[in-house]
Amino acid sequence: MCEILAQVEPEDLLRYGLIPELVGRLPVVGTLDSLQEESLVRILTEPKNAIVRQYQKFFEMEGVKLEFEPEALREVARMARKRGTGARGLRAVLEERMLDVMYDIPSTSDVQTCVITRSTIVERTPPALTFRGERKRKEA
Repeated sequence: MCEILAQVEPEDLLRYGLIPELVGRLPVVGTLDSLQEESLVRILTEPKNAIVRQYQKFFEMEGVKLEFEPEALREVARMARKRGTGARGLRAVLEERMLDVMYDIPSTSDVQTCVITRSTIVERTPPALTFRGERKRKEA
């Protein structure tokens, strides 16, 4: 179906029943495909103002280094695709899963690193935390 839709010409729109005045105002007829999981992960991480970078900056203000496991980011992308919301849904999924973490971290003293795992996203388990002065990670 997408291949056929990608080949639509203005004449096809006229035959379909659209009025010439409207078709004449459409300079380009284009089709869009849904984003794949890899593209959504790139949107989460690569742009200058990427959502992941924004969260890392929030945590940095609290003196905590925030990290995301690659599988956690892939899971966020899967959830956004499942909802059918694409790139716009990435922020909603991430905000929903990070809400408790954002409230708990400032009240926990001496947290140095917070690692968001796949289970944090899927099962809403606490993230892996590293405390100042300790070498191994502890689950919150």
